[in-house]
Amino acid sequence: MAKFYWLVNSNRSSVKSFIENTNNKDQFLKYMFIDSVKVTSLWGNEPPVMTTREELKKDTAREEWKKLIAQGWRRTEEDWTRKES
Repeated sequence: MAKFYWLVNSNRSSVKSFIENTNNKDQFLKYMFIDSVKVTSLWGNEPPVMTTREELKKDTAREEWKKLIAQGWRRTEEDWTRKES
């Protein structure tokens, strides 16, 4: 089963998911998908809409993660399916 890792920007308008590519044919290098999604409603009301998908080597994806953290993105959970009370 693929592992998912999530980052959200500081104003919570964009989310990036990092997903291990478990169907990769390359036996020597591991790859990850990075999905960029835009939040289209109040956080928690509707799921975000995917805008782009990249496939990167795992080491390159780690560097992208570190770059986003340095820019103020924060780790989050997939919580937009939870309704706010």
